[in-house]
Amino acid sequence: MDLVNYTDRFELLARKLTSELNDEGFWSGELSSSALATAVSIVALKLGDPQQLQPGIVRGLSWLTDTINADGGFGDSPDSLSNVSTTLLCYAAFRFCAREFADLYDKRRHSVAAGSDVVCMTDFSNIICGMEQYLVREGVEIQSDAMVASILGYYGKDYTFSVPILSMLVICKVLDAKALELIPRLPYELALLPFSLYRFFNLQVVSYAIPALVAVGIYLFKHKSRPDPLTSFTREKAIKPALSKLGRMMPESGGFLEAVPLTAFVSMCLIKSGFSDNQVVIRGIMFIKKLQRPDGSWPIDTDLSTWVTTLGIKAMGRHLSEFLPIDQRVRLRSHLLNLQYQLPHQFNNASPGGWGWSSFSGSVPDADDTAGAILALLELEQEDPAVKPAIMNGCRWLAGLQNRDGGIPTFCKGWGRLPFDQSCADLTGHTLLAWIKTIVRYGAQLKDSEFKKLNRGISRALRFLEKEQRVDGSWLPLWFGNQMTSDKTNPVYGTARVAVYLQDAIGGMSHDNPIHGRIEPMLACAVSFLAGEQNEDGSWGAGRGVQGSMEETALALSALIVTSPDRCKDGFAWLDHEFQEKGLPAKPIGLYFASLWYSERMYPMVYYLEALRRAGKY
Repeated sequence: MDLVNYTDRFELLARKLTSELNDEGFWSGELSSSALATAVSIVALKLGDPQQLQPGIVRGLSWLTDTINADGGFGDSPDSLSNVSTTLLCYAAFRFCAREFADLYDKRRHSVAAGSDVVCMTDFSNIICGMEQYLVREGVEIQSDAMVASILGYYGKDYTFSVPILSMLVICKVLDAKALELIPRLPYELALLPFSLYRFFNLQVVSYAIPALVAVGIYLFKHKSRPDPLTSFTREKAIKPALSKLGRMMPESGGFLEAVPLTAFVSMCLIKSGFSDNQVVIRGIMFIKKLQRPDGSWPIDTDLSTWVTTLGIKAMGRHLSEFLPIDQRVRLRSHLLNLQYQLPHQFNNASPGGWGWSSFSGSVPDADDTAGAILALLELEQEDPAVKPAIMNGCRWLAGLQNRDGGIPTFCKGWGRLPFDQSCADLTGHTLLAWIKTIVRYGAQLKDSEFKKLNRGISRALRFLEKEQRVDGSWLPLWFGNQMTSDKTNPVYGTARVAVYLQDAIGGMSHDNPIHGRIEPMLACAVSFLAGEQNEDGSWGAGRGVQGSMEETALALSALIVTSPDRCKDGFAWLDHEFQEKGLPAKPIGLYFASLWYSERMYPMVYYLEALRRAGKY
């Protein structure tokens, strides 16, 4: 593609992107449907009210039946490889909902007989048998005590998903009740302590999983043996206040973190503990019912609207005004300003000043979305007096999140040692850029104390990135990966993201600036790594030899276009061919809570658009 074609394609995609603004003036995106979310949802619905909610259960079973992989297993998304956890939960859902499945099969059989174009489903026994054979090939024997150890081993020290999964297998009678004795207890009573003290206890669940700690912990307490009467008495007394706290943590939407699996696990465990009439269960079931899609499936979360909105603004950059009239830009700016938290968050008591990933009430402030919102507002400012205070509050919020090692975690400073609570390179790079751009824009207006605090944070963040950069020049991301690598990591994504943040941070900065001097060597190693990972066909996957995707290729091109324009030609040619032949196919490179894979429909579009903008010198 020559420069003219870069420009033409950029304008085409920019118009496509702006056409997808919702009625409220921002982007919602669309997360892929999830077999795991669908399986746990239909079990929660059956427990909640099998008669009233049966149509939703049947539609969910229908969708699952239509998305079985050829090996008999299920992956997290329809494009995901089969995995043991998701297949086990789908197996449990089919076994638990056998009667509803029979009704569904009967209806489809009559529909086919009536001459419709519905294809008759494989019978129940073949579906179950296919899943069992897949699990056996993976070394998992159904109803074996070894299965408990296998699931616990897969998730390691993090009980966030392993214990809820095992609890659902018992609820659905895939595992015998005696298996409960092998499942670790969850200390739900510790949830009554102030959130600031959680990090001092070895809870074995990440910071965002407190609802699971409470609900699953109560379920296990109710159904496991109680060897110590005194401890049992104390824990029994803690149930009522723990449920009260859980109710206070529940957002208006009814979905904890807007997450379908988390809300479903909480609902089913409380129902099986005798709390069907609790408002947490009633509102949770309503949330699950509301989020079911017309095809019968569920996504893992409501949406990532704040995240994809800031990505869309970033993709068009300073040319946003060419594609969006002033009134639409004002609506975007107002939307982002209104989403900043002004009070401590009810879920985790996070300080005011941050942004979450969605406009829905279950969203929680996090580092990546806060940095993204700051950078988007800097792009949209237009001398609005409300923008600077919002940005400074966001910068202060990020500074309060910075860990001792200089890195930035997702939700909580120093919360724990589990992976999703630790500092990570891509969030740190994003925060670094937000701080530097804030100083560039408002430096002359900052108080001396504010200026020093931001510079101190920048220096510590740089130290973290220097330490975390691997010998080959790469960085690993936290919330993104690739199913096709042996360890499921995605160094191309992580390195490309950090490299672009660093390039943008020193754009226009003098070479004698100490920050420039620290960033330049890291950048040189990073772009060298990315250049060496390009596939023969011009694309990038998570590494050389890994099948390329539009997301990874576009991100690598954004990082390399300044230093290696010739190498980028093959990459843009590959993107052009993909676009012409397939449109904008999304791949499951996103890693949701506890290693659930997802794709987001907007990722290929916004990443491709950004790469074109940078290539066309926009």
